[in-house]
Amino acid sequence: MDFSVKNWYDNPKEMNDLKKNPHRLRRFLYEHRNFGIPNLMLYIVLGSAVVYLMTQFAGNYALYHLLRFDYHKILEGQVWRLFTYIFTYQATSSNFLLVAISLFCFYSLGSAVEHTFGTLRFNLFYLTGILLMDTFAMCCGGIPVEFMGVSIDVNDLGVYTTMSYYLHLSLLIAFATLYPDTHFLLFFIIPVKAWIFGLLDIILTLYGVYEMLFLHALSPMLPHSLFPLVAIANYFLFFGKDVSRLFPVSWRINASRLFRRKPKKQKSTGTIPFPTAGSYEATTATVKAPYMHRCTICGKTDVSDPNMEFRYCSKCNGYFCYCQEHISNHTHVE
Repeated sequence: MDFSVKNWYDNPKEMNDLKKNPHRLRRFLYEHRNFGIPNLMLYIVLGSAVVYLMTQFAGNYALYHLLRFDYHKILEGQVWRLFTYIFTYQATSSNFLLVAISLFCFYSLGSAVEHTFGTLRFNLFYLTGILLMDTFAMCCGGIPVEFMGVSIDVNDLGVYTTMSYYLHLSLLIAFATLYPDTHFLLFFIIPVKAWIFGLLDIILTLYGVYEMLFLHALSPMLPHSLFPLVAIANYFLFFGKDVSRLFPVSWRINASRLFRRKPKKQKSTGTIPFPTAGSYEATTATVKAPYMHRCTICGKTDVSDPNMEFRYCSKCNGYFCYCQEHISNHTHVE
């Protein structure tokens, strides 16, 4: 996978535009872009690996139960569980190879997203996901599920023991949005683009909500069935309208055609206007380009596709602009 994408803070034109941008959050992220914990994903992966190895060597799940999210234990004063559950990913799995591959993949994905986001924005992305899940779980964790007149503690059903899974899932969807054309080797053989995995993860999340609402034996499990949506809400908060990048370009073009307003027909006056020689003063020297960014490969501009982001490659010899689809898939100019 080629992650040779220049950080969006390094482009002088975008930096100047960002300084003039009245959006306070973007200005704050720009001015404090070096704040936070660098290589945050490395520490999370190392902590998860240590917890997994200690659990396997001990032969029991005592450490896992000490760190995982537990609503009742937190109310008793074990507040560290609000954050330590991020290190319990795959802690109970017996497949060492699968765990090693998963942690390595998440480290690679996290490094790529942090390279594009910047340290502070990536830290806020992860922290927001943790806070959203903690808030929802603490507010709804004490609500029992009624089944045939019997109240069942939802914490015994393991609904909130998958919080670390959803946190890493939001990272995978974020990577698929930033690098949609990156190829993953499914079963180390079949190449599959990242946007397919991103869409599949969102579909499976929505199906999980549907299953707990209508197909589960204890259905409807309200409000606990809404937890998967809250768990990936940080992705939608940080990407906003950029979520459309998760779809192929052809899909976006066809969708824009469906919602594009047709220009109003002008009434014919019966005369053909013809400008005088004095009024026609436009020359090639005075005509300005009607765009700010233009892709060197496909010729797309920020005017023809306002939702597209344009970046400048640091490996090309010169000042060459590329769209999101070609920044990681082009031949560098030497």
